[in-house]
Amino acid sequence: MEKETVIVICGPTASGKTALSIELAKKINGEIISADSMQIYKDMNIGTAKPDEEEMQGIKHYLIDFLSPEKRYSVADYKKDAKKAIKEILKKGKNPIIVGGTGLYIDSLIYEIEYPEIEFDKEYREYLEAEAEKNGLENLYREAQKIDEEAIKKISPNDKKRILRILEIYNAKGKNKTEQEKESRKKEVEYNYKVYGINWQREILYDRINKRVDLMIEKGLIEEVEKILKKYKE
Repeated sequence: MEKETVIVICGPTASGKTALSIELAKKINGEIISADSMQIYKDMNIGTAKPDEEEMQGIKHYLIDFLSPEKRYSVADYKKDAKKAIKEILKKGKNPIIVGGTGLYIDSLIYEIEYPEIEFDKEYREYLEAEAEKNGLENLYREAQKIDEEAIKKISPNDKKRILRILEIYNAKGKNKTEQEKESRKKEVEYNYKVYGINWQREILYDRINKRVDLMIEKGLIEEVEKILKKYKE
């Protein structure tokens, strides 16, 4: 049986994904599913470049602005919710358009990768946090490198969140992230994903990013951050 088509538009920050996807949705009777790991959160509007009602131009968006910043949300959660949204859009006779810049979210769909839920180990997380605070990230980065040399190539030595994630996955499952991804890719992909990447010359992209940041400041980014810190203060 022929698989139903799902369009995917991906690219870096400020590459124009949002505007392009909305124009496309208007032309092909589409609805948009966000694949942005920050736009899922409430109150984080300016800093995440979340489209407002005017920008959406009447196009329905899924998986935007629905979760409190205090809540945990995994790639597995995203995959489940995105699949549900795809089915809902197709049932309406419309065309699903996945849009975003979070690679793990997109990969989980187009490669049918299963990122298993791991039980949150508070004690182990506190140990890792204490190590990072006491000795810096360098030792933890080297440890993660020993565990998953392939995954660590894509991670900055300063990216604390992703370094800890590699260690936590291995601690919980006894297999590293790369091994689990390879195993899960054996599963047949459910949809016919048509992936389109937006690619700008580096100088042009950096100029677009700089202009976006200036605009965010003008719109009240600093005030937004202050409000978030106050509202969700531990």
